[in-house]
Amino acid sequence: MPPEKRAKLTKVWGRFWLIVKLTVVAIALAFVIRGFLLIPVPVVGNSMENTLSQGDMVTMERISSVDRFDIIVFQEPDGRIYIKRVIGLPGESVSYQNDQLLIDGEIVAEDFLTNNQQGDTASNAPYTTNFTLEELTGSTTLGTNQYFVLGDNRRASKDSRSFGAVSGDNILGIVRLVYYPIQHFKWLH
Repeated sequence: MPPEKRAKLTKVWGRFWLIVKLTVVAIALAFVIRGFLLIPVPVVGNSMENTLSQGDMVTMERISSVDRFDIIVFQEPDGRIYIKRVIGLPGESVSYQNDQLLIDGEIVAEDFLTNNQQGDTASNAPYTTNFTLEELTGSTTLGTNQYFVLGDNRRASKDSRSFGAVSGDNILGIVRLVYYPIQHFKWLH
């Protein structure tokens, strides 16, 4: 085989293997991103209205630590998947009095609820009914790996008020983005 033909063939094979290697790396990277950073999750139910709507598609990530007011995806022991907002963190006391969140006895503002409470002035019923953690769980504080979660649509949400605190081991990830439908697109916290 003439040297120029051999050089041309070597160049073609070199490009081919470069493309193969880049494809393998791209596929591996896509699996890592899909597995840890941008995991798609459908929103089912209306417990997070006006933040998330039935049928929205969100992405969650598994890298960050959970903070107050993060929206998380978790799985209950019965296998059901929920999307709720973290209200209480491990070791804290949580209560509501007169529609005010109290963490360790101190009032904490929930600015994200403004849209939910509007238009409800005809009803004198509180948006979030009064409770203490002790009334709900029998404990005055959350355990070392427990989180208290509520839906933003407090009157229509099955949350820690009914099934208790969520174990950190059951948290699948933190919701970061609504990407579908496009008119609902937004970054979250």
